[in-house]
Parts: sequence; C-alpha cells; structure tokens
Amino acid sequence: MQKINLKKDRKAAYLYVFLGGLFVAFLVVCNLIANKFVAVSTFFREEPFILSADILPYPITFLITDLLSEFYGRKRTAIVIFTGFIASILIIAILKLGALFPSIEESPVSSETYAIVFGNSWRVIGASMIAYIMAQLIDVQLYEFWKKRTKGKMLWLRNNGSTIFSQLVDTILVVLVLFIGIKSYEQIVSIIIDGWVFKVVCAIVDTPIIYVSVFLIRRYFNLKPGEEIKF
Repeated sequence: MQKINLKKDRKAAYLYVFLGGLFVAFLVVCNLIANKFVAVSTFFREEPFILSADILPYPITFLITDLLSEFYGRKRTAIVIFTGFIASILIIAILKLGALFPSIEESPVSSETYAIVFGNSWRVIGASMIAYIMAQLIDVQLYEFWKKRTKGKMLWLRNNGSTIFSQLVDTILVVLVLFIGIKSYEQIVSIIIDGWVFKVVCAIVDTPIIYVSVFLIRRYFNLKPGEEIKF
C-alpha cells in the first residue's frame, strides 16, 4: 500500500467518513420506506416490477460498499457495515419509543396513522437487518476475493459478480422473513424474482458510475489498480 502525504491522508479519511455516512443514510431511508410497495415500469419488460420502495435506493448501498472495499479494504468496510446494523437497531428502538406516547389532538400525525406506517416496522427492519448483514458481508468477501484473483483488474467482474450474488441472498432472506406464512409460495417466488431481477439491472446500470468513481479516486491519490489507501 502507498503512504500518501499528510494533506491527502486527511482527505482520504474525509472520503472514508463521507462514504460511510452516505451508506448509513441510504440504509436508514431504506428501512423507513420499506413498508410501501410500488409498481415500477421498464422499457424491457411488459409487466411492471412489484417492489418494496426500499429497493429503489438499496442498490446504492452496495455501490458504496464496493467503493469502500476497493480503496479501504475489507476490515474498514466491515466497520461501516456494522455501523449501519447498529443504526438499524436504534431505529427500531426509537420507533417503538414514539409509539408509546399518544398523539395530541393538534398533532398532524395521529397515533393511528403512526401505527399504520410504523406498526410493523419491527418486522420489516428485522427482516432487512438479517438479510442486510449477511448480504453485505458476502458482498465484501466476494469483492475482496475477485480483487485479489484479478490483481486489481476487471473491475466490472468484482463489482457486478459480488453485488448480483449478494443481492440474491438479500432478496431471498428478506422476502422469506417478511412473507412466509402470509403469502402463497407462488407470490413469494414472484416477489423474489422481481426484486432480484430489478437489483441485477441496477447493478449493471451502476457499472459506469463505479468505473468513473474509481478512476477519479485512483487518479487523485495516485494509486495503482488494486492498491488501497492507507491513512
């Protein structure tokens, strides 16, 4: 690894904190909007995708962990992942705390509305947490594996390969925890397929984004392919 000068050392730390903060922010948003299901139409499929609204920002978290893995390594990426896990636990506690106090008459959000929106959040967030921690750790491990095997080359392989497989694990786990015993087997399979296919499309679409991001960061810190930032 290359030891960078003090100024870039500081900026490397800022970049790490910035990417980690974005990751936790997107994860929190995912947890808060996961109760809403939407139909997303695409040009390549006649039928719309039936998805939880959290699937729209969730692929960004994998893009961020891939960038963290690329430049800061598996251990520092794992710290960010576990920080997001703790943040999710705190969300459950805060939502439960908010439900303990009845709303006043002038409140724009009544206790009933609050219960409808967040009443089953513990199950949604719980399912997301189980799927999230396993999928993200799998993603990091696979990314690190392909990074070493390709000696820092073939960025598209480790980006898409790690994300596509880990997103399959994530989708299966979260759908099973949420809907087993509630929806039929056919409905569960359909939701899994829709969710995973949509995530695969997102992984492919974000490939140019990670290439541009990696190019700019490597150029700024003067890094070779596969080289990580040490600070």
